[in-house]
Amino acid sequence: MLRKSVLRLLGRTGASRVSLLEDFGPRYYTSGSLSARDDARDARAYFTTPIFYVNAAPHIGHLYSALLADALSRHRRLRGPSTAATRFSTGTDEHGLKIQQAAATAGLAPTELCDRVSKHFQQLFQEAGISCTDFIRTTEARHRVAVQHFWGVLKSRGLLYKGVYEGWYCASDECFLPEAKVTRQLGPLGDSFPVSLESGHPVSWTKEENYIFRLSQFREPLQRWLRGNPQAITPEPFHHVVLQWLDEELPDLSVSRRSSHLHWGIPVPGDDSQTIYVWLDALVNYLTVIGYPNAEFKSWWPATSHIIGKDILKFHAIYWPAFLLGAGMSPPQRIYVHSHWTVCGQKMSKSLGNVVDPRTCLNRYTVDGFRYFLLRQGVPNWDCDYYDEKVVKLLNSELADALGGLLNRCTAKRINPSETYPAFCTTCFPSEPGLVGPSVRAQAEDYALVSSVATLPKQVADHYDNFQIYKALEAVSSCVRQTNGFVQRHAPWKLNWESPVDAPWLGTVLHVALECLRVFGTLLQPVTPSLADKLLSRLGVSASERNLGELYFLPRFYGHPCPFEGRRLGPETGLLFPRLEPSRTWLVKAHRT
Repeated sequence: MLRKSVLRLLGRTGASRVSLLEDFGPRYYTSGSLSARDDARDARAYFTTPIFYVNAAPHIGHLYSALLADALSRHRRLRGPSTAATRFSTGTDEHGLKIQQAAATAGLAPTELCDRVSKHFQQLFQEAGISCTDFIRTTEARHRVAVQHFWGVLKSRGLLYKGVYEGWYCASDECFLPEAKVTRQLGPLGDSFPVSLESGHPVSWTKEENYIFRLSQFREPLQRWLRGNPQAITPEPFHHVVLQWLDEELPDLSVSRRSSHLHWGIPVPGDDSQTIYVWLDALVNYLTVIGYPNAEFKSWWPATSHIIGKDILKFHAIYWPAFLLGAGMSPPQRIYVHSHWTVCGQKMSKSLGNVVDPRTCLNRYTVDGFRYFLLRQGVPNWDCDYYDEKVVKLLNSELADALGGLLNRCTAKRINPSETYPAFCTTCFPSEPGLVGPSVRAQAEDYALVSSVATLPKQVADHYDNFQIYKALEAVSSCVRQTNGFVQRHAPWKLNWESPVDAPWLGTVLHVALECLRVFGTLLQPVTPSLADKLLSRLGVSASERNLGELYFLPRFYGHPCPFEGRRLGPETGLLFPRLEPSRTWLVKAHRT
Protein backbone atom coordinates (compact mmCIF):
# COMPACT_ATOMS: atom_id res chain seq x y z
CA MET A 1 0.00 0.00 0.00
CA LEU A 2 1.15 3.50 -0.76
CA ARG A 3 1.60 5.71 2.27
CA LYS A 4 -0.92 8.44 2.73
CA SER A 5 0.06 12.06 2.01
CA VAL A 6 -0.10 14.15 5.14
CA LEU A 7 -0.04 17.92 5.50
CA ARG A 8 0.52 18.91 9.10
CA LEU A 9 0.11 22.59 9.66
CA LEU A 10 2.38 24.31 12.11
CA GLY A 11 2.48 27.98 13.00
CA ARG A 12 -0.05 30.79 12.61
CA THR A 13 -3.34 29.66 11.03
CA GLY A 14 -5.63 32.28 12.49
CA ALA A 15 -6.37 34.35 9.36
CA SER A 16 -10.11 34.53 8.81
CA ARG A 17 -11.31 32.47 5.86
CA VAL A 18 -14.32 34.76 5.37
CA SER A 19 -12.29 37.95 5.29
CA LEU A 20 -9.82 36.37 2.88
CA LEU A 21 -12.59 35.35 0.49
CA GLU A 22 -14.01 38.85 0.67
CA ASP A 23 -10.56 40.21 -0.14
CA PHE A 24 -10.04 38.02 -3.19
CA GLY A 25 -13.59 37.60 -4.35
CA PRO A 26 -16.47 39.45 -5.92
CA ARG A 27 -14.81 42.58 -7.22
CA TYR A 28 -12.91 40.52 -9.81
CA TYR A 29 -16.06 39.13 -11.35
CA THR A 30 -18.38 42.11 -11.78
CA SER A 31 -19.51 43.19 -15.24
CA GLY A 32 -17.79 46.51 -14.66
CA SER A 33 -14.38 44.88 -14.22
CA LEU A 34 -14.96 42.78 -17.33
CA SER A 35 -15.63 45.87 -19.43
CA ALA A 36 -12.49 47.44 -17.99
CA ARG A 37 -10.65 44.29 -18.94
CA ASP A 38 -12.03 44.56 -22.49
CA ASP A 39 -10.80 48.17 -22.66
CA ALA A 40 -7.34 47.01 -21.57
CA ARG A 41 -7.41 44.30 -24.21
CA ASP A 42 -8.31 46.84 -26.89
CA ALA A 43 -5.46 49.13 -25.86
CA ARG A 44 -2.67 46.60 -25.25
CA ALA A 45 -1.96 42.92 -25.65
CA TYR A 46 0.70 40.76 -24.05
CA PHE A 47 1.35 37.23 -25.35
CA THR A 48 3.52 34.71 -23.54
CA THR A 49 4.84 31.22 -24.08
CA PRO A 50 5.83 29.03 -21.17
CA ILE A 51 9.43 29.53 -20.20
CA PHE A 52 11.11 26.32 -21.30
CA TYR A 53 13.01 24.03 -18.97
CA VAL A 54 16.72 23.80 -19.75
CA ASN A 55 17.28 20.19 -18.70
CA ALA A 56 17.29 19.19 -22.40
CA ALA A 57 17.58 20.76 -25.85
CA PRO A 58 14.45 22.13 -27.60
CA HIS A 59 12.13 19.88 -29.61
CA ILE A 60 9.25 20.64 -31.99
CA GLY A 61 6.74 20.91 -29.15
CA HIS A 62 8.67 23.88 -27.77
CA LEU A 63 8.81 25.45 -31.22
CA TYR A 64 5.08 24.88 -31.69
CA SER A 65 4.27 26.81 -28.49
CA ALA A 66 6.49 29.67 -29.65
CA LEU A 67 4.97 29.68 -33.15
CA LEU A 68 1.42 29.87 -31.81
CA ALA A 69 2.32 32.90 -29.70
CA ASP A 70 4.30 34.41 -32.57
CA ALA A 71 1.42 34.11 -35.02
CA LEU A 72 -1.08 35.56 -32.52
CA SER A 73 1.16 38.54 -31.74
CA ARG A 74 2.03 39.16 -35.42
CA HIS A 75 -1.65 39.03 -36.38
CA ARG A 76 -2.55 41.53 -33.70
CA ARG A 77 0.23 43.94 -34.72
CA LEU A 78 -1.01 43.78 -38.32
CA ARG A 79 -4.48 44.96 -37.33
CA GLY A 80 -3.28 48.56 -37.40
CA PRO A 81 -1.84 51.41 -35.33
CA SER A 82 -4.45 51.07 -32.57
CA THR A 83 -3.18 47.56 -31.83
CA ALA A 84 0.51 48.34 -32.16
CA ALA A 85 0.98 48.13 -28.36
CA THR A 86 1.75 44.40 -28.38
CA ARG A 87 4.33 42.50 -26.36
CA PHE A 88 5.43 38.90 -26.71
CA SER A 89 7.71 37.12 -24.27
CA THR A 90 9.37 33.73 -24.16
CA GLY A 91 12.41 32.43 -22.33
CA THR A 92 13.94 29.68 -20.24
CA ASP A 93 13.16 28.30 -16.78
CA GLU A 94 16.52 27.68 -15.15
CA HIS A 95 15.91 26.80 -11.50
CA GLY A 96 14.79 23.66 -9.73
CA LEU A 97 15.81 20.17 -8.70
CA LYS A 98 15.64 18.81 -12.25
CA ILE A 99 18.22 21.36 -13.46
CA GLN A 100 20.39 20.72 -10.42
CA GLN A 101 20.33 16.97 -11.13
CA ALA A 102 20.84 17.34 -14.91
CA ALA A 103 23.86 19.58 -14.36
CA ALA A 104 25.37 17.08 -11.92
CA THR A 105 24.81 14.23 -14.39
CA ALA A 106 26.51 16.24 -17.16
CA GLY A 107 29.41 17.16 -14.87
CA LEU A 108 28.61 20.86 -15.20
CA ALA A 109 27.84 23.69 -12.85
CA PRO A 110 24.15 24.62 -13.07
CA THR A 111 25.04 28.02 -14.57
CA GLU A 112 27.03 26.33 -17.35
CA LEU A 113 24.16 24.00 -18.24
CA CYS A 114 21.66 26.88 -18.19
CA ASP A 115 23.85 29.10 -20.38
CA ARG A 116 24.39 26.30 -22.90
CA VAL A 117 20.77 25.15 -23.27
CA SER A 118 19.25 28.64 -23.08
CA LYS A 119 21.49 29.59 -26.00
CA HIS A 120 20.05 26.65 -27.99
CA PHE A 121 16.54 28.00 -27.44
CA GLN A 122 17.54 31.53 -28.39
CA GLN A 123 19.24 30.34 -31.58
CA LEU A 124 16.29 28.16 -32.55
CA PHE A 125 13.79 30.97 -32.04
CA GLN A 126 15.94 33.41 -33.99
CA GLU A 127 16.25 30.96 -36.89
CA ALA A 128 12.50 30.24 -36.83
CA GLY A 129 11.58 33.94 -37.02
CA ILE A 130 10.06 34.14 -33.54
CA SER A 131 9.35 37.87 -33.11
CA CYS A 132 9.48 38.01 -29.31
CA THR A 133 10.00 41.38 -27.68
CA ASP A 134 11.61 39.80 -24.61
CA PHE A 135 13.54 36.61 -23.89
CA ILE A 136 13.68 36.12 -20.14
CA ARG A 137 15.89 33.82 -18.12
CA THR A 138 14.89 33.10 -14.53
CA THR A 139 18.52 33.43 -13.45
CA GLU A 140 18.43 37.16 -14.28
CA ALA A 141 18.68 39.68 -11.43
CA ARG A 142 15.45 41.46 -12.46
CA HIS A 143 13.55 38.20 -12.04
CA ARG A 144 14.96 37.52 -8.59
CA VAL A 145 13.78 40.99 -7.51
CA ALA A 146 10.28 40.33 -8.89
CA VAL A 147 9.94 36.88 -7.30
CA GLN A 148 11.09 37.98 -3.87
CA HIS A 149 8.78 41.00 -3.97
CA PHE A 150 5.83 38.80 -5.01
CA TRP A 151 6.67 36.43 -2.14
CA GLY A 152 6.67 39.38 0.25
CA VAL A 153 3.21 40.46 -0.93
CA LEU A 154 1.78 36.97 -0.34
CA LYS A 155 3.38 36.84 3.09
CA SER A 156 2.11 40.31 4.07
CA ARG A 157 -1.42 39.23 3.18
CA GLY A 158 -1.27 36.25 5.55
CA LEU A 159 -1.18 33.64 2.80
CA LEU A 160 2.08 31.90 3.70
CA TYR A 161 2.73 29.91 6.83
CA LYS A 162 5.33 27.37 7.88
CA GLY A 163 4.30 23.76 8.13
CA VAL A 164 5.58 20.21 7.72
CA TYR A 165 4.79 18.69 4.35
CA GLU A 166 4.82 14.93 4.12
CA GLY A 167 3.84 13.33 0.84
CA TRP A 168 4.80 12.48 -2.73
CA TYR A 169 7.03 14.69 -4.86
CA CYS A 170 7.82 14.26 -8.57
CA ALA A 171 11.21 15.80 -9.41
CA SER A 172 10.65 15.39 -13.19
CA ASP A 173 7.41 17.38 -13.06
CA GLU A 174 8.56 19.59 -10.17
CA CYS A 175 5.27 19.11 -8.35
CA PHE A 176 3.71 17.64 -5.23
CA LEU A 177 1.10 14.92 -5.73
CA PRO A 178 -1.84 13.73 -3.62
CA GLU A 179 -2.28 10.02 -2.99
CA ALA A 180 -4.96 9.75 -5.68
CA LYS A 181 -2.48 10.90 -8.36
CA VAL A 182 0.12 8.22 -7.58
CA THR A 183 0.15 4.64 -8.82
CA ARG A 184 2.67 1.79 -9.06
CA GLN A 185 4.50 0.69 -12.17
CA LEU A 186 6.39 -2.54 -12.79
CA GLY A 187 10.12 -2.23 -13.41
CA PRO A 188 12.22 -4.41 -15.75
CA LEU A 189 12.98 -6.85 -12.93
CA GLY A 190 9.34 -7.20 -11.93
CA ASP A 191 9.56 -4.92 -8.91
CA SER A 192 7.10 -2.06 -8.61
CA PHE A 193 7.79 1.58 -7.85
CA PRO A 194 5.57 4.65 -7.37
CA VAL A 195 4.97 6.99 -10.33
CA SER A 196 2.79 9.95 -11.19
CA LEU A 197 -0.53 8.77 -12.57
CA GLU A 198 -0.58 11.63 -15.13
CA SER A 199 3.02 11.73 -16.40
CA GLY A 200 4.35 8.28 -15.49
CA HIS A 201 7.45 9.86 -13.92
CA PRO A 202 8.87 8.41 -10.68
CA VAL A 203 7.87 10.01 -7.38
CA SER A 204 9.50 9.92 -3.97
CA TRP A 205 8.17 10.31 -0.46
CA THR A 206 9.16 13.65 1.04
CA LYS A 207 8.91 15.01 4.55
CA GLU A 208 10.23 18.47 5.33
CA GLU A 209 9.32 21.78 6.91
CA ASN A 210 8.37 24.27 4.18
CA TYR A 211 6.40 27.43 3.61
CA ILE A 212 2.86 26.64 2.56
CA PHE A 213 0.43 28.72 0.51
CA ARG A 214 -3.25 28.79 1.51
CA LEU A 215 -4.42 27.42 -1.83
CA SER A 216 -7.50 25.82 -0.25
CA GLN A 217 -9.03 29.27 0.28
CA PHE A 218 -9.11 30.00 -3.45
CA ARG A 219 -11.29 27.18 -4.69
CA GLU A 220 -14.49 29.25 -4.76
CA PRO A 221 -12.88 32.42 -6.22
CA LEU A 222 -11.32 30.31 -8.98
CA GLN A 223 -14.68 28.68 -9.72
CA ARG A 224 -16.35 32.11 -9.93
CA TRP A 225 -13.59 33.38 -12.24
CA LEU A 226 -13.96 30.47 -14.66
CA ARG A 227 -17.76 30.31 -14.61
CA GLY A 228 -17.95 34.07 -15.16
CA ASN A 229 -15.40 33.93 -18.00
CA PRO A 230 -16.20 30.98 -20.30
CA GLN A 231 -13.36 31.95 -22.65
CA ALA A 232 -10.75 32.33 -19.93
CA ILE A 233 -9.36 28.93 -20.92
CA THR A 234 -9.51 27.92 -24.59
CA PRO A 235 -10.31 25.42 -26.13
CA GLU A 236 -13.43 24.71 -24.09
CA PRO A 237 -12.61 21.08 -23.15
CA PHE A 238 -9.64 22.34 -21.10
CA HIS A 239 -11.88 24.93 -19.39
CA HIS A 240 -14.18 22.07 -18.45
CA VAL A 241 -11.28 19.96 -17.14
CA VAL A 242 -10.15 22.72 -14.78
CA LEU A 243 -13.67 23.17 -13.42
CA GLN A 244 -13.76 19.41 -12.78
CA TRP A 245 -10.49 19.66 -10.85
CA LEU A 246 -12.04 22.43 -8.77
CA ASP A 247 -14.97 20.19 -7.87
CA GLU A 248 -12.48 18.34 -5.67
CA GLU A 249 -10.89 19.66 -2.50
CA LEU A 250 -7.96 21.98 -3.13
CA PRO A 251 -5.23 21.29 -0.55
CA ASP A 252 -2.77 23.95 0.56
CA LEU A 253 0.42 23.99 -1.51
CA SER A 254 4.03 23.74 -0.37
CA VAL A 255 5.86 26.65 -2.00
CA SER A 256 9.41 26.15 -0.79
CA ARG A 257 12.01 23.40 -0.39
CA ARG A 258 14.88 22.97 2.04
CA SER A 259 17.95 24.72 0.66
CA SER A 260 20.07 21.75 1.74
CA HIS A 261 18.03 19.65 -0.70
CA LEU A 262 17.44 22.27 -3.40
CA HIS A 263 20.08 24.98 -3.52
CA TRP A 264 19.65 25.93 -7.20
CA GLY A 265 16.89 28.52 -6.95
CA ILE A 266 15.85 31.82 -5.38
CA PRO A 267 16.14 31.95 -1.58
CA VAL A 268 13.09 32.77 0.51
CA PRO A 269 13.48 36.40 1.67
CA GLY A 270 14.72 36.44 5.25
CA ASP A 271 15.12 32.65 5.42
CA ASP A 272 18.11 31.25 3.56
CA SER A 273 17.28 27.76 4.81
CA GLN A 274 14.44 27.64 2.22
CA THR A 275 14.37 27.93 -1.59
CA ILE A 276 11.26 29.21 -3.36
CA TYR A 277 9.26 26.51 -5.17
CA VAL A 278 10.31 26.40 -8.82
CA TRP A 279 6.77 26.84 -10.19
CA LEU A 280 6.08 29.96 -8.11
CA ASP A 281 9.46 31.25 -9.25
CA ALA A 282 8.77 30.41 -12.91
CA LEU A 283 5.22 31.77 -13.11
CA VAL A 284 6.26 35.20 -11.87
CA ASN A 285 8.31 35.59 -15.08
CA TYR A 286 5.14 36.84 -16.78
CA LEU A 287 5.19 39.81 -14.41
CA THR A 288 8.97 40.32 -14.49
CA VAL A 289 8.87 40.95 -18.24
CA ILE A 290 6.39 43.83 -17.93
CA GLY A 291 8.30 45.61 -15.18
CA TYR A 292 6.94 44.16 -11.93
CA PRO A 293 7.15 45.32 -9.17
CA ASN A 294 7.38 48.82 -10.70
CA ALA A 295 4.06 50.49 -11.46
CA GLU A 296 4.56 50.21 -15.25
CA PHE A 297 3.47 46.56 -15.18
CA LYS A 298 -0.12 47.62 -14.42
CA SER A 299 -0.57 48.99 -17.95
CA TRP A 300 0.00 45.46 -19.33
CA TRP A 301 -1.73 43.30 -16.74
CA PRO A 302 -4.18 41.57 -17.01
CA ALA A 303 -4.34 42.12 -20.84
CA THR A 304 -2.36 38.91 -21.08
CA SER A 305 -2.72 35.72 -23.12
CA HIS A 306 -0.70 32.71 -21.98
CA ILE A 307 0.01 30.04 -24.61
CA ILE A 308 0.79 26.74 -22.86
CA GLY A 309 0.91 22.98 -23.39
CA LYS A 310 -1.78 20.85 -21.80
CA ASP A 311 0.75 19.18 -19.48
CA ILE A 312 1.18 22.42 -17.48
CA LEU A 313 -2.49 23.39 -17.39
CA LYS A 314 -2.93 22.93 -13.63
CA PHE A 315 -0.01 25.22 -12.82
CA HIS A 316 -1.37 27.99 -15.06
CA ALA A 317 -5.10 27.57 -14.49
CA ILE A 318 -5.17 26.88 -10.74
CA TYR A 319 -1.90 27.75 -9.00
CA TRP A 320 -1.05 30.90 -10.98
CA PRO A 321 -4.51 32.55 -10.80
CA ALA A 322 -4.64 31.72 -7.09
CA PHE A 323 -1.22 33.32 -6.52
CA LEU A 324 -2.38 36.39 -8.45
CA LEU A 325 -5.65 36.71 -6.56
CA GLY A 326 -3.71 36.30 -3.35
CA ALA A 327 -1.46 39.18 -4.35
CA GLY A 328 -4.50 41.38 -5.05
CA MET A 329 -4.28 41.06 -8.84
CA SER A 330 -6.60 39.75 -11.54
CA PRO A 331 -6.05 36.43 -13.34
CA PRO A 332 -4.75 36.57 -16.92
CA GLN A 333 -7.24 37.47 -19.62
CA ARG A 334 -6.85 34.25 -21.63
CA ILE A 335 -5.08 30.92 -21.28
CA TYR A 336 -4.69 29.23 -24.65
CA VAL A 337 -3.95 25.51 -24.32
CA HIS A 338 -2.51 23.23 -26.99
CA SER A 339 -1.89 19.51 -27.16
CA HIS A 340 1.30 17.65 -28.02
CA TRP A 341 3.12 16.35 -31.10
CA THR A 342 3.80 12.68 -31.71
CA VAL A 343 6.15 11.11 -34.27
CA CYS A 344 4.63 8.39 -36.44
CA GLY A 345 1.97 7.91 -33.79
CA GLN A 346 4.44 7.56 -30.90
CA LYS A 347 5.20 9.97 -28.09
CA MET A 348 8.59 11.64 -28.50
CA SER A 349 11.13 10.13 -26.15
CA LYS A 350 14.91 9.95 -25.84
CA SER A 351 14.68 6.23 -25.08
CA LEU A 352 12.90 5.63 -28.41
CA GLY A 353 15.38 7.87 -30.24
CA ASN A 354 12.56 9.70 -32.03
CA VAL A 355 12.94 13.22 -30.65
CA VAL A 356 12.68 15.53 -33.65
CA ASP A 357 15.31 18.25 -33.91
CA PRO A 358 13.44 21.40 -35.00
CA ARG A 359 16.56 22.95 -36.54
CA THR A 360 16.92 19.93 -38.83
CA CYS A 361 13.29 20.48 -39.86
CA LEU A 362 13.85 24.19 -40.57
CA ASN A 363 16.70 23.25 -42.88
CA ARG A 364 14.78 20.42 -44.53
CA TYR A 365 11.46 22.17 -45.15
CA THR A 366 12.59 25.86 -45.01
CA VAL A 367 11.65 28.17 -42.16
CA ASP A 368 8.34 29.26 -43.66
CA GLY A 369 7.53 25.72 -44.73
CA PHE A 370 7.92 24.23 -41.26
CA ARG A 371 6.13 27.17 -39.64
CA TYR A 372 3.23 26.61 -42.05
CA PHE A 373 3.13 22.86 -41.42
CA LEU A 374 3.04 23.09 -37.61
CA LEU A 375 0.40 25.83 -37.56
CA ARG A 376 -1.67 24.30 -40.38
CA GLN A 377 -1.69 20.77 -38.94
CA GLY A 378 -1.55 21.54 -35.23
CA VAL A 379 -5.02 21.29 -33.65
CA PRO A 380 -4.99 22.48 -30.01
CA ASN A 381 -7.73 20.07 -28.91
CA TRP A 382 -5.83 16.86 -29.58
CA ASP A 383 -2.34 15.49 -30.19
CA CYS A 384 -0.99 15.87 -33.73
CA ASP A 385 1.34 13.57 -35.63
CA TYR A 386 4.53 14.43 -37.49
CA TYR A 387 6.25 12.43 -40.21
CA ASP A 388 8.26 13.49 -43.23
CA GLU A 389 5.89 12.36 -45.98
CA LYS A 390 3.04 14.30 -44.39
CA VAL A 391 5.04 17.53 -44.33
CA VAL A 392 6.26 17.15 -47.92
CA LYS A 393 2.79 16.38 -49.26
CA LEU A 394 1.18 19.36 -47.52
CA LEU A 395 3.84 21.92 -48.47
CA ASN A 396 4.07 20.79 -52.09
CA SER A 397 0.30 20.83 -52.46
CA GLU A 398 -0.59 24.10 -50.71
CA LEU A 399 2.50 26.32 -50.96
CA ALA A 400 4.44 25.16 -54.02
CA ASP A 401 1.61 24.11 -56.34
CA ALA A 402 -1.56 25.93 -55.32
CA LEU A 403 -0.23 29.28 -54.08
CA GLY A 404 3.09 29.39 -55.94
CA GLY A 405 1.54 28.13 -59.15
CA LEU A 406 -1.20 30.77 -58.96
CA LEU A 407 1.33 33.57 -58.54
CA ASN A 408 3.49 32.27 -61.40
CA ARG A 409 0.50 32.04 -63.72
CA CYS A 410 -0.72 35.56 -63.05
CA THR A 411 2.66 37.26 -63.28
CA ALA A 412 4.13 35.30 -66.23
CA LYS A 413 5.17 37.58 -69.09
CA ARG A 414 3.32 35.42 -71.62
CA ILE A 415 0.01 36.20 -69.90
CA ASN A 416 0.87 39.56 -68.35
CA PRO A 417 3.43 41.07 -70.78
CA SER A 418 3.10 44.59 -69.34
CA GLU A 419 3.86 43.23 -65.83
CA THR A 420 1.19 45.43 -64.30
CA TYR A 421 -1.96 45.18 -62.25
CA PRO A 422 -4.39 45.20 -65.22
CA ALA A 423 -7.61 47.22 -65.21
CA PHE A 424 -10.87 45.76 -63.92
CA CYS A 425 -13.76 45.92 -66.39
CA THR A 426 -17.10 46.50 -64.65
CA THR A 427 -19.07 45.60 -67.77
CA CYS A 428 -17.36 42.19 -67.95
CA PHE A 429 -17.82 41.60 -64.23
CA PRO A 430 -20.79 43.71 -63.04
CA SER A 431 -21.42 44.01 -59.32
CA GLU A 432 -24.89 42.54 -59.66
CA PRO A 433 -24.91 38.83 -60.51
CA GLY A 434 -27.39 37.62 -63.09
CA LEU A 435 -27.03 40.57 -65.47
CA VAL A 436 -26.81 39.62 -69.13
CA GLY A 437 -25.23 41.39 -72.04
CA PRO A 438 -22.66 40.94 -74.79
CA SER A 439 -19.78 42.01 -72.53
CA VAL A 440 -20.75 40.13 -69.37
CA ARG A 441 -18.36 37.21 -68.82
CA ALA A 442 -18.60 36.55 -65.07
CA GLN A 443 -20.28 33.34 -63.96
CA ALA A 444 -22.06 32.34 -60.76
CA GLU A 445 -18.91 30.61 -59.45
CA ASP A 446 -16.97 33.86 -59.90
CA TYR A 447 -19.36 35.75 -57.64
CA ALA A 448 -18.98 32.95 -55.08
CA LEU A 449 -15.20 33.47 -55.21
CA VAL A 450 -15.53 37.23 -54.67
CA SER A 451 -17.83 36.63 -51.72
CA SER A 452 -15.46 34.06 -50.19
CA VAL A 453 -12.35 36.24 -50.45
CA ALA A 454 -14.21 39.39 -49.34
CA THR A 455 -15.23 37.70 -46.07
CA LEU A 456 -11.91 35.89 -45.60
CA PRO A 457 -10.11 38.54 -43.45
CA LYS A 458 -12.98 38.63 -40.92
CA GLN A 459 -13.17 34.85 -40.93
CA VAL A 460 -9.43 34.57 -40.32
CA ALA A 461 -9.57 37.18 -37.52
CA ASP A 462 -12.34 35.23 -35.80
CA HIS A 463 -10.28 32.03 -35.98
CA TYR A 464 -7.29 33.80 -34.45
CA ASP A 465 -9.48 35.16 -31.65
CA ASN A 466 -10.72 31.61 -31.00
CA PHE A 467 -7.17 30.14 -31.00
CA GLN A 468 -7.86 28.23 -34.21
CA ILE A 469 -4.97 29.25 -36.42
CA TYR A 470 -5.22 25.93 -38.23
CA LYS A 471 -8.77 26.87 -39.27
CA ALA A 472 -7.57 30.28 -40.45
CA LEU A 473 -5.02 28.58 -42.71
CA GLU A 474 -7.61 26.07 -43.84
CA ALA A 475 -9.87 28.95 -44.90
CA VAL A 476 -7.04 30.65 -46.81
CA SER A 477 -6.14 27.38 -48.52
CA SER A 478 -9.76 26.86 -49.55
CA CYS A 479 -9.86 30.31 -51.16
CA VAL A 480 -6.56 29.64 -52.94
CA ARG A 481 -8.15 26.54 -54.48
CA GLN A 482 -11.20 28.60 -55.49
CA THR A 483 -8.98 31.19 -57.13
CA ASN A 484 -7.08 28.53 -59.05
CA GLY A 485 -10.44 27.19 -60.20
CA PHE A 486 -11.39 30.71 -61.36
CA VAL A 487 -8.18 31.06 -63.39
CA GLN A 488 -8.47 27.54 -64.78
CA ARG A 489 -12.12 28.14 -65.70
CA HIS A 490 -11.39 31.27 -67.72
CA ALA A 491 -7.98 30.20 -69.09
CA PRO A 492 -6.35 33.62 -69.61
CA TRP A 493 -3.56 31.95 -71.59
CA LYS A 494 -6.17 31.31 -74.32
CA LEU A 495 -7.19 34.98 -74.48
CA ASN A 496 -5.53 37.60 -76.69
CA TRP A 497 -4.46 41.06 -75.51
CA GLU A 498 -4.76 42.28 -79.11
CA SER A 499 -8.44 41.37 -79.30
CA PRO A 500 -10.84 44.18 -78.27
CA VAL A 501 -13.25 41.46 -77.12
CA ASP A 502 -10.73 39.43 -75.11
CA ALA A 503 -8.53 42.17 -73.66
CA PRO A 504 -11.00 43.68 -71.11
CA TRP A 505 -11.91 40.25 -69.78
CA LEU A 506 -8.29 39.03 -69.75
CA GLY A 507 -7.32 42.08 -67.70
CA THR A 508 -10.26 41.50 -65.37
CA VAL A 509 -9.38 37.84 -64.77
CA LEU A 510 -5.80 38.80 -63.90
CA HIS A 511 -6.97 41.75 -61.77
CA VAL A 512 -9.27 39.52 -59.70
CA ALA A 513 -6.62 36.82 -59.31
CA LEU A 514 -3.96 39.35 -58.26
CA GLU A 515 -6.36 40.91 -55.76
CA CYS A 516 -6.98 37.45 -54.29
CA LEU A 517 -3.23 36.87 -54.07
CA ARG A 518 -2.81 40.21 -52.32
CA VAL A 519 -5.34 39.17 -49.69
CA PHE A 520 -3.70 35.75 -49.26
CA GLY A 521 -0.24 37.29 -48.90
CA THR A 522 -1.46 39.79 -46.33
CA LEU A 523 -3.23 37.13 -44.26
CA LEU A 524 -0.27 34.74 -44.37
CA GLN A 525 2.18 37.25 -42.87
CA PRO A 526 1.79 36.00 -39.27
CA VAL A 527 2.51 32.40 -40.30
CA THR A 528 4.95 32.61 -43.23
CA PRO A 529 6.46 36.10 -42.95
CA SER A 530 9.24 35.66 -45.54
CA LEU A 531 7.05 33.90 -48.09
CA ALA A 532 4.32 36.51 -47.65
CA ASP A 533 6.86 39.31 -48.10
CA LYS A 534 8.09 37.66 -51.28
CA LEU A 535 4.54 37.36 -52.64
CA LEU A 536 3.49 40.91 -51.75
CA SER A 537 6.75 42.36 -53.09
CA ARG A 538 6.15 40.59 -56.41
CA LEU A 539 2.72 42.21 -56.55
CA GLY A 540 4.23 45.65 -55.89
CA VAL A 541 2.50 46.03 -52.50
CA SER A 542 4.51 48.43 -50.33
CA ALA A 543 5.23 47.88 -46.63
CA SER A 544 2.67 50.55 -45.68
CA GLU A 545 -0.06 48.70 -47.61
CA ARG A 546 0.15 45.40 -45.75
CA ASN A 547 -1.85 46.06 -42.58
CA LEU A 548 -5.02 44.10 -41.99
CA GLY A 549 -6.86 47.24 -40.99
CA GLU A 550 -6.45 48.60 -44.52
CA LEU A 551 -7.12 45.39 -46.42
CA TYR A 552 -9.82 46.27 -48.95
CA PHE A 553 -10.45 43.54 -51.49
CA LEU A 554 -11.42 44.26 -55.10
CA PRO A 555 -12.60 47.87 -54.60
CA ARG A 556 -13.40 48.30 -58.32
CA PHE A 557 -16.07 45.62 -58.03
CA TYR A 558 -17.74 47.75 -55.35
CA GLY A 559 -17.47 50.98 -57.32
CA HIS A 560 -14.34 52.40 -55.65
CA PRO A 561 -10.93 53.21 -57.15
CA CYS A 562 -8.18 50.61 -56.78
CA PRO A 563 -4.76 52.02 -55.86
CA PHE A 564 -3.04 49.07 -57.52
CA GLU A 565 -4.75 49.28 -60.90
CA GLY A 566 -2.16 50.10 -63.55
CA ARG A 567 0.71 49.81 -61.09
CA ARG A 568 3.79 47.88 -62.19
CA LEU A 569 4.42 44.60 -60.47
CA GLY A 570 7.49 44.19 -58.31
CA PRO A 571 10.68 42.54 -59.56
CA GLU A 572 10.78 38.83 -60.34
CA THR A 573 11.45 36.87 -57.14
CA GLY A 574 11.70 33.33 -58.51
CA LEU A 575 9.72 30.40 -57.20
CA LEU A 576 7.52 31.35 -54.28
CA PHE A 577 8.13 27.98 -52.64
CA PRO A 578 10.30 25.18 -54.08
CA ARG A 579 8.82 21.71 -54.36
CA LEU A 580 10.31 19.28 -51.84
CA GLU A 581 11.54 15.82 -52.68
CA PRO A 582 10.46 12.92 -50.46
CA SER A 583 13.20 11.82 -48.10
CA ARG A 584 14.72 8.39 -48.62
CA THR A 585 15.66 8.15 -44.98
CA TRP A 586 13.63 9.01 -41.92
CA LEU A 587 14.76 12.44 -40.81
CA VAL A 588 14.77 12.16 -37.05
CA LYS A 589 17.71 13.29 -35.02
CA ALA A 590 17.88 12.41 -31.35
CA HIS A 591 19.03 15.28 -29.19
CA ARG A 592 22.23 15.09 -27.23
CA THR A 593 22.58 17.79 -24.64
